[in-house]
Amino acid sequence: MIEARHLRVLRAVSTTGSFSAAARELGCTQPAVSQQMKALESSAGTTLLIRTGREMRLTQAGEALVRHASGILAGLTAAEEEVAAIAGLRAGRVRLVSFPSGSSTLVPGALAALRAEHPGTRVSLVEAEPPRSVDLLRDGDCDIALAFRYGASGGEWDDLVVRPLLTDRLIGLVPEGHRLAEASSVGIDELADEPWIAGCPRCRRQLVEVCEEAGFTPRIDFATDDYPAVMGLVGAGLGVAVLPELAVESVRPKGARTVSVEPAIEREIVALTLPDLARVPAVAATLDQLARAAAR
Repeated sequence: MIEARHLRVLRAVSTTGSFSAAARELGCTQPAVSQQMKALESSAGTTLLIRTGREMRLTQAGEALVRHASGILAGLTAAEEEVAAIAGLRAGRVRLVSFPSGSSTLVPGALAALRAEHPGTRVSLVEAEPPRSVDLLRDGDCDIALAFRYGASGGEWDDLVVRPLLTDRLIGLVPEGHRLAEASSVGIDELADEPWIAGCPRCRRQLVEVCEEAGFTPRIDFATDDYPAVMGLVGAGLGVAVLPELAVESVRPKGARTVSVEPAIEREIVALTLPDLARVPAVAATLDQLARAAAR
């Protein structure tokens, strides 16, 4: 019989490439990893790993087992959580992954409301941007991923349950003394000759596309994924930027002014989960609270 703990070890070995690295990731010893791999190969009735010096690679059977492992482990997690939640969410557990501006705006109110209604439900939070957050969900390492996308990408999330939360418009940031600081709305082409401060790679790609459609390529002098740093650089008069409205809400822009940008640049904010997990009461309750927080 193949055991879930053995599948977790196999997946860790496949991801890290060695028994010692897998042991560090799982918080156990290298001999324990080796022993569990032997037990798994015995259960499977075939070799799963080929060891060549310091390297190891999966056999065809090993690749097949790893491919199915994430779905199996996610299904087991869903089963465990649903059973634990039968007693009215008194023992629920939800692992949430969110991008930073979502963590500081949507998540706090949602989790506070969830705790008030279901004090026994535990929620953990780690931060990751999509597509990394979506990969964590598919790999069974979280239960809900708060994510965003610019425009609909066909088939991108077809295997997931998608809970739309809100449309987040990107807004412009200019220094207080800038010639456009008092404008209520600014055409993106009016910023063609400005030095730019770019945000995360996904935001930057969208920015470049919009600017090129307006007839210019932005000159990016500074690049940082840290929103307060972006605002600080703008406030110091070192350039202009566009940031999601959620990000501006989470940090007070010192020395910078916000302006609407045309054409509108928008991103869709969603909560994602797996179909099996969507039926788990604690996960469903968290999704509901995220939707309520987004509607406020």
